[in-house]
This record gives sequence, C-alpha cells and structure tokens, in this order.
Amino acid sequence: MSESSAEGVVDAAAAAVASATGVAGNWRKVTGIAGAAIGVIAAGAAAGVAIERMTVGRGMRRKARLALDSAGPYGALRGTPGRAHADDGTELYYEVDEVEADAGVSPRRRRLFGRKAPAPVTVVFSHGYCLSQDSWHFQRAALRGVVRTVHWDQRSHGRSERGAAQLQEGAPITIDQLGRDLKAVIDAAVPEGPIVLVGHSMGGMTMMALAAQYPELIRERVVAVALVGTSSGKLGEVNFGLPVAGVNAVRRVLPGVLRALGQQAELVEKGRRAVADLFAGIIKRYSFASRDVDPAVARFAERMIEGTPIDVVAEFYPAFTDHDKTEALAHFVELPVLVLAGLKDLVTPSEHSEAIADLLPDAELVLVPDAGHLVMLEHPEVVTDRLADLLTRAGAVPAGATVGGYGSTSGTAQPG
Repeated sequence: MSESSAEGVVDAAAAAVASATGVAGNWRKVTGIAGAAIGVIAAGAAAGVAIERMTVGRGMRRKARLALDSAGPYGALRGTPGRAHADDGTELYYEVDEVEADAGVSPRRRRLFGRKAPAPVTVVFSHGYCLSQDSWHFQRAALRGVVRTVHWDQRSHGRSERGAAQLQEGAPITIDQLGRDLKAVIDAAVPEGPIVLVGHSMGGMTMMALAAQYPELIRERVVAVALVGTSSGKLGEVNFGLPVAGVNAVRRVLPGVLRALGQQAELVEKGRRAVADLFAGIIKRYSFASRDVDPAVARFAERMIEGTPIDVVAEFYPAFTDHDKTEALAHFVELPVLVLAGLKDLVTPSEHSEAIADLLPDAELVLVPDAGHLVMLEHPEVVTDRLADLLTRAGAVPAGATVGGYGSTSGTAQPG
C-alpha cells in the first residue's frame, strides 16, 4: 500500500465513522483522525466484511451475534470471589478455584508417585490488554479441582475498579504499576505457599514487572513460570502485519487519536456499536489465524474486547511502547519456564517469544502453527497440554493426576 492509497483508506474510514456517529463540528475532526488509525489497521479485514455485507443482511448479523451470546458458555466459570487493594487504593477483583478432595487421583496412584498429595501450589493467571480473567476459560475448565488457581482482572479491566491514580490524578499507566497490582493480589489471595505464574501478553509483562520489583518473591516462592504470547520489550517496532506506509501512519497518529477518543468516550462507544461489523473483522484478524475457529469463541473474544472502554484502551496503550523488562527475565533463569506463542501472532510476534527463550536457555519454547494472538482460545488443547506438563514438572500436580478435557475451537467442538 502506497502512502497515497493509505490516505485514501483513511479518508473513507473517517467518513464512515463520522456518518455512523452523526456528530458534527470538532467531533468530525476527531473521527477523521480515528478513521486514519482504524482505516489503516482494518485494511485487511475490511474486504472480508464487505463481502459478508453483500451476502448477509445487517439484521441477520445482529441476530447471529445475539444467538452466539446466548448460546456460548465461554466465560461462565466462576470461583470464590475476593478483592485486593493496589498501592493507590484501586480495588482489584479476583476469584479462587480450590482443589477438590482427591483431585481425581486414586490412592494407588498416589502411592506410586511417592506422596499422598501434591505440593500446595497456587497457579496465578494474569490476562492481557483489553481482555479479562475469562480469557483463560479453557485452561480454567481443564485444571478446575486439580490445582488451586487464582484468576484476577487487571485494573480497569473486567470486574476490577478503574485505576484510582488514573481517575483522580491523571497518572499514566505503567507496566511497573501492573507488577505492583499483581503483588497485591498475591498478598491477598496467596499469602503463603509456592506459586506458578501464568501470563498472556500484558499479563506476561506484568509478571516481568513483578520480578523486577520483588525478586525475593520470585526467589522464595515462585516454582514455575509460563509466558504466553508476550514480549520483554521493543513493542514499538511491531508492524502489525501492515506495509511500511500503513505502519508509519498508525504510529504517527494513534497516540493522539487514542487521547482524543478517550476524552469523548460516550460518543466513541456509540460509534463502536454503529460500526460493529468492521470492529468484528479487525478483532478476528488480530486475535486468530485459523479459518475454522468456533464462531462462539470468536464472538466471546469480541465481547471481551468490546467491553473494554475506549478511555481504558487509551490509558494503557502508551505503556507498551515504554515497556522493557528484558533484564527482569534473569530472575526466571533457575525456574521451569514455558514460553509459548502463535506463529502468526500479529500483536506480539513469535520472534519476541523466541528472544525471551534465548535468554532462558532451559525454557521450553513452543511455537504453535496456525495460531494468532489469542492462542489459548484458538488452540486451547496445545496450551493446556504444555501447561499441565509444566505444572507436573514443578510439582504442582502429581504425575498421576488427570487434567480435564481441554476443549477445542473447531466449528463442531463442544465447550470445555
């Protein structure tokens, strides 16, 4: 795509967004800038959306979304609720799934493996940007009752409160702040005992920030680490699968766009609803790589991302450009580590996972073909299998334990 053609897409997208919102004046300028970012990023998705519009009416698409929302059970798993408080007073929501008695391991198998029960390990799951704890649905279903788990919502996401420092003082979000938030959750939900840390995307970065600020916690209590589709730095160099002109356009306007949109959150949310089909195409392109992802799973991911307010999207985005926690990885060197990524991830490319694995020579590196950024939803059986193996190596579950069905995202699959 040339610079001039990129600008043509920009103009068309800006007009579409302005028309959808129906707001004139200064807001038209904002949507013009928004259209630039959306138009360039959505170039690959827009063609598919256009074809769909020719064959499926808007009313039918709306009915399909409602049917998927009502039929899809994804994200319906709930545990014992709890609340932690960050250092700025933000209330952070978490849920605990406790170990069931016997955990599905027969007494004979217990004797074979040399102990009556596994070590009292807690697995703490941290989710990514614009998602929630429910993004771990398949892994949570598979491990439920086998090992104690904690699932939490990052500040301003899911059921956690909006960041107090951001609301009251206009303080910028930093990955270091997220690391401190994770420490607050651990203090509240896992005050003692060994821990396995599992993080996807921003959740993995949160774990790196935890390690950088609390190395003694990693040294004394963490027994294994899983880093899924994440990065230790250089996110400002990611091209999102776009040609050079498109990348340059996005990098030039996106920070200012998001700031402007964050100040007009109510109007933007109306605009997002008005162009729901276009956003669905963007979300699918940047979340998945497979062609046969279960539509209910794709819609589930869409709902999580749609549920993140635009001003939260704006608050968090700058933190990723500044993120650099390469040195913090040294705190994981002596631990069993799983590094896993989708080979077709356009958000945190698999090369970033390879770079992490290079610094952790004993880590298991798993690159999943035909997988995008939401690999734990797209290929849950692979992620859960490798995670179960990591937990066994760390002593979190006995080798005789049976991890539940992994689930699958093929069109004919039943939910896990």
